[in-house]
Amino acid sequence: MEPQPKRRYTIPAEATIEVIGGKWKTLILCHLSYGPKRTNELKKAMPDITQKMLTQQLRELEEDGVIFRTVYNQVPPKVVYEMTEIGESLKSILDQMCEWGEKFIQGKFHDFTKTTDPTMI
Repeated sequence: MEPQPKRRYTIPAEATIEVIGGKWKTLILCHLSYGPKRTNELKKAMPDITQKMLTQQLRELEEDGVIFRTVYNQVPPKVVYEMTEIGESLKSILDQMCEWGEKFIQGKFHDFTKTTDPTMI
């Protein structure tokens, strides 16, 4: 089943933000961009997220067609999440966010906030 937009958007960025917006969805996608993960692997990678929130965010990403889950019929149950083709198409956005975040962490934008002269940028 092809995911359908939930509503009309005034600009395309709204659709992107609706699907991957928020702190946890982006982090989940960053972790899944390295390959399939089990629920407990995602939880360990994001210790501040509650189990309830993780489950909710995974369900929403799955409903939007960004990730899919595979349930293995075994005891105990094994569930693996991975990115769909739609999810894979977000990798360049996630990479750019990581690059920007690295520069921000390193203080590479600090000097830009001190000037209002556009020739100094």
